[in-house]
Amino acid sequence: MGVGLKVLNRLAQSSVIDRFGLRDATQKVVYHGARNGFKAAGTAQRTFTKVRSGGQGARPSTSAPTGVFDLTPTDDQQMMVEVVEEFAREVLRPGAESAEAVNDTPKEILGQTSDFGLSLINIPEDLGGLSQERSAVTGVLVAEALASGDMGQAVACLAPSAVATAIALWGTEGQQQTYLSAFAGDDVPAAALAVAEPRVLFDPFTLQTTARRSGAGYTLSGLKSGVVRGSEAELFVVAAEVEGRGPSMILVEASAAGVQVAEDPSMGLRAAGLSRLALDDVQVAEDAVLGSVEDYREMVRLSRLAWAGLALGTARTTLDYVKDYVTTREAFGEPVAYRQSVAFTVADMAIELEGMRLVTLRAASRVDQGLDAAREIALARKLTAEYGMKIGTDGVQMLGGHGFVKEHPVERWYRDLRAIGVMEGAVLV
Repeated sequence: MGVGLKVLNRLAQSSVIDRFGLRDATQKVVYHGARNGFKAAGTAQRTFTKVRSGGQGARPSTSAPTGVFDLTPTDDQQMMVEVVEEFAREVLRPGAESAEAVNDTPKEILGQTSDFGLSLINIPEDLGGLSQERSAVTGVLVAEALASGDMGQAVACLAPSAVATAIALWGTEGQQQTYLSAFAGDDVPAAALAVAEPRVLFDPFTLQTTARRSGAGYTLSGLKSGVVRGSEAELFVVAAEVEGRGPSMILVEASAAGVQVAEDPSMGLRAAGLSRLALDDVQVAEDAVLGSVEDYREMVRLSRLAWAGLALGTARTTLDYVKDYVTTREAFGEPVAYRQSVAFTVADMAIELEGMRLVTLRAASRVDQGLDAAREIALARKLTAEYGMKIGTDGVQMLGGHGFVKEHPVERWYRDLRAIGVMEGAVLV
């Protein structure tokens, strides 16, 4: 059975199918703001029972190259995108302002996303996932659809999927058996892929977070920023410079001694609940290292591809909003869209969006076929970072004074789109 049909089956058994229930959930603003200062991340209730195994683990397969470049979504992809788009339109967008005000995504909303199977897309069926075949294209399409509602909440919803995807793609058999069952169940744990560090010109391949040899394991020290829902996360995948190895991913449970979190206020993505993660001589076992150095490089690329997908959704929403505004807003007795400078700017926004989308989906398609996509992902990153910010800026400009005030959501989209060029990690396809 296809991924799309599996998603619909999960929805049919959940409260998501009750649209009024979803809408009610978005109206509940009973969330707490992040507390100042670092605190131990010891609130997690879940216990991950270690499974020792040296096997490679199950891996989602890649699709066979067809020789045809076709961006038409499959029936399964289209069904899933339609469901997620409706969720984004009916739930995320109406609740975006409230979620940003409290720097958090509603727990009810996060609970509903497990019904879409967001954390299962790249987990093999043998491990409780949705498909034996990985699909970066599906991941990009889902990220785009979620971000069309609100990028901040979309990042919060996709954060556990990033950790599950990393373990599915690069985890050993023991790591998969220890952690993936939690992500394949109904009670998906909060989890975060922590790569970025709070310093100027951060390079994900030159890390200051270190893992030094210590007995039978490593001692992990450093500071991470932009960690999604860090105060609630039960599991982190942390990027660190591993002694004798190079930049790698390390699995760190929130209950480990020396793990502390603090709020990390940001210009955009406020609904993602961004935090700083301080690692003060955290002891981890040798089998906590996830994947190889080359796997780490691939993770960085796939994360950037996911951010490109998020940029597409927010940029498309901005363009749609601006088109409607300039054709209905009148000045001097006619719509402002009749002004040539306005019409040309909106046309440029549409052209830039199409270019961003073409390059991003081409990169994702090469990933699915197991082909080298480093060049295409770099282009997608470049275009979405540059033109995503430009579309956000032009959106604000086209609304004039209205673009500067919170009466219209364009100023929030502008702030969110500026994250594309600076964020690392957090999401993954």
